Amino acid sequence: MRELTSFYFDAFVIALRSILEHKLRAFLTLIGIIIGVAAVVVVGASISGLKTYVIDRVSRILGSEHFMITRMASTGRMSDEEFEKKNRRNKRVTWAEFEYIRKNCRSCSYVGAQMGTNADLDQNGIEMPAVSVRGVTSEMMEIESKDLEEGRFVSAQEVERGAPVVVLGADVRDKYFPVGSALGKEIKVRGVPLTIIGVEKARGSFMGSPMDRLMYMPISLYMQIFNRGDGVQVHANALSREEFPEAMDEASVLLRNYRKLTDSDEDTFSLVNTDEFNSQMDQFTGAIAAVVVPITMIILVVGGIVVMNIMLVSVTERTFEVGLRKALGASRKQIMLQFLIESSLLCICGGLAGLLLATGIVALITAVVGMTMTITTGYILLSIFVSSSIGIVAGLYPAWKASKLDPIVALTQA
Repeated sequence: MRELTSFYFDAFVIALRSILEHKLRAFLTLIGIIIGVAAVVVVGASISGLKTYVIDRVSRILGSEHFMITRMASTGRMSDEEFEKKNRRNKRVTWAEFEYIRKNCRSCSYVGAQMGTNADLDQNGIEMPAVSVRGVTSEMMEIESKDLEEGRFVSAQEVERGAPVVVLGADVRDKYFPVGSALGKEIKVRGVPLTIIGVEKARGSFMGSPMDRLMYMPISLYMQIFNRGDGVQVHANALSREEFPEAMDEASVLLRNYRKLTDSDEDTFSLVNTDEFNSQMDQFTGAIAAVVVPITMIILVVGGIVVMNIMLVSVTERTFEVGLRKALGASRKQIMLQFLIESSLLCICGGLAGLLLATGIVALITAVVGMTMTITTGYILLSIFVSSSIGIVAGLYPAWKASKLDPIVALTQA
């Protein structure tokens, strides 16, 4: 056992000494490996960062642990047949059904309602088309985790009496009240003057769509102004993360019971939640990784070919050394292991250098773009495994060639 350990230690020292004696050659050899590993890790960090970014944006829009019940909704694309089937079967969710769920859902921390449409604003000669107007209950503040820049959100009492109040998105505030506070001022929607009680903190855009071009008013007032009969959206979240599935099931069962649906009847409503979107993002980013990562690994293959060429040169340079070791009793297996250890160590060094380069690139992109990119453990292990594997594969032929050298012939080539 001690002899075996001593052999591997000596082989490692010889390999390290050989690399250090030819620093420039080793660096030029490893450029392909370094760039390949850095590319794989940066791509992985970008995919992880994209997923985190999208989920964070969705959480800002929908809140966390949040589900919605409405007539027609889906987190993915519905086929034409499925859409037609649901369009015939599903019924709009009524205000009475919302109140029934809110009163009886024990696993829900908040249950709120929302309706929405677009309206063109025109005040003092300033026009703003296609503003999203949402009628809400007071619970939507907590359900969607809204942050206000100033003022407050719609209260339960204002919903009860249909008070003419409104909370503006940042874009609407900037358009009509760019200077000073907007609180207490009036803005008209469909000719109805509404008092501004709050301004939502700016959220930016999501996939090209502005998230601040909107306003919130009591849902009772919304029904009076727009007189829409499309039904309400019921929004809710759970008491805790662990009770989220239970809360969704309970709300679904409550609505089924209210509609007197039997076990064999399909749901006549749609239920969607943020977890489904997160699962879809996992599939989406996984599909991207499955396509992009193998492409970036082509660089590693090219780097492996370069390593193989350099190892062949190394075998030629060290022909006398190989002959001397074989003359002193070294076996073919030991000669092969010596060169395999050297090529593996060379590629592992390249892999570590690639990781350092990737860390710097990721930090730079995070600082410049502002999108958090995470180097995951999986991609670190993948890059080290692939680089060391390439080192072994690239060193196989040179090691085999070295082990086949005739010691007498090799000693004459000093």
